[in-house]
Amino acid sequence: MISSCLHFPTRLPPHHRRQPPFIPPAGAAVSLHLLQLTTCCRYASTVSPGGLPRRGFRAGVRGFCTTAVNMGETAVSYLTQKEAAAIDEELMGPLGFSVDQLMELAGLSVATSIAEVYKASEYKRVLAMCGPGNNGGDGLVAARHLFHFGYKPTICYPKRTAKPLYAGLVTQLESLAVPFLSVEDLPSDLSHEFDILLDAMFGFSFHGSPRPPFDDLIQRLVRLSKADQAGKKPPAIVSVDIPSGWHVEEGDLAGQGFKPDMLVSLTAPKLCSKQFNGAHHFLGGRFVPPPIAEKYKLHLPPYPGTSMCVRIGKPPKVDISAMRENYVSPEFHEDQVEADPIDQFKKWFEDAVAAGLWEPNAMALSTSGKDAKPSSRMVLLKGVDKDGFVWYTNYGSRKARELSENPFASLLFYWEGLNRQVRVEGFVEKVSDHESEQYFHSRPRGSQIGAIVSNQSAVVPGRVELHQQYKELVDKFSNMEVIPKPKHWGGYRLKPEAFEFWQGQQSRLHDRLRYTPEEIDRKRVWKIERLAP
Repeated sequence: MISSCLHFPTRLPPHHRRQPPFIPPAGAAVSLHLLQLTTCCRYASTVSPGGLPRRGFRAGVRGFCTTAVNMGETAVSYLTQKEAAAIDEELMGPLGFSVDQLMELAGLSVATSIAEVYKASEYKRVLAMCGPGNNGGDGLVAARHLFHFGYKPTICYPKRTAKPLYAGLVTQLESLAVPFLSVEDLPSDLSHEFDILLDAMFGFSFHGSPRPPFDDLIQRLVRLSKADQAGKKPPAIVSVDIPSGWHVEEGDLAGQGFKPDMLVSLTAPKLCSKQFNGAHHFLGGRFVPPPIAEKYKLHLPPYPGTSMCVRIGKPPKVDISAMRENYVSPEFHEDQVEADPIDQFKKWFEDAVAAGLWEPNAMALSTSGKDAKPSSRMVLLKGVDKDGFVWYTNYGSRKARELSENPFASLLFYWEGLNRQVRVEGFVEKVSDHESEQYFHSRPRGSQIGAIVSNQSAVVPGRVELHQQYKELVDKFSNMEVIPKPKHWGGYRLKPEAFEFWQGQQSRLHDRLRYTPEEIDRKRVWKIERLAP
């Protein structure tokens, strides 16, 4: 009975795991677009030639950004040193932001950018090299977030300050047992002990030449970026806003600076970032108020979904053959599984729901007709019980036609966040009209009308015709409380004949447990076997 099934909410089949970025309508004001933009950073401080912070710098700029360079379809602004300082000054003045708010958002942006590219399973050990001012504070905040993201940070913070904001950040890290190392205690070759080197030494307000001990740290990065690693994976160098030692506007003047693999710009890219040739350029933050965007005519890309960072510049060149994940999962043993594969599926499904995975009931349905040519598509599971797996569709669609010719199909569930997948194979039959009626009338009214409008898989002239038909049916049913289910729409149930549960493991030694039915003493039981990865 359908009442004994697990039921799932009605949603359209997923075509992508993430929400698309916000795209403003044509003619929309830049300020609307920029509600999803960033700022933070150096908080209107400047730095003396020795690298120590100096307050009170006032910039006279009150115009538009020096330059905006087209990146794809979006013109991206670049800031001069004075423009960047002026924006920070306004944020912390009439717009009411505090230093600790901006620093917290900056550090979170840096940490999320790192996590976007360098997975903790492969780049776990992070050395955060923090300078004496606000840029160093961003690094401390980023290190704290990285700890909670599953990384193992270490801090090198040579020039501490007694100011409560920074002392509090140190206390927070110490409470997490994050180690602090002096420059003298660092290994001579940083590549032996660390996978990521976070450069949070100097930001956009830096002037002059770095003094000890930061000059030594910068030279270590220079040597690493020039060293021949002889086939060994070098540590990734990530710079916060400005590669330390670079001129804020003119970049690596003498050509002797280090070359970071990632640059996380804050507020907007600074002019020096035009010289950045690393693989990953991100913009971090997400809170520029419209008055700032309008006043300085900032042009920056929208952020995807709820992300705190967005990739800018050209996407990195990808070697598809080198793309791989080294899965880290608990081992999956035969003595841990349920005797009935339906019970095991429900157990894993509940794990996927508890983990907050996007549409855990999404499944790839593969069918083939009498021509034996397979086809696959994503559909949504709408019920599972001892009788099988249920979904709903148009009986005139391609998958329905193929099932009428060959009533055997397979389902594939993939739960990326848990390194798990489940394959189910079996015979497919239509569910009863009563069951289809029940489910149809549980759907939102708009989805019911959409099912009537759509002659699924048929060629249509365009969206205009679909919307026109939809509007006509909305009017037609406006005085009807119950919309009749169309005869061409209903459910299918796959009755399982084989299951495979897959758990990703390190070095490709994956766990694969297969369930197949057999008869013992005239009873149908499930045999469990381990398959080679």
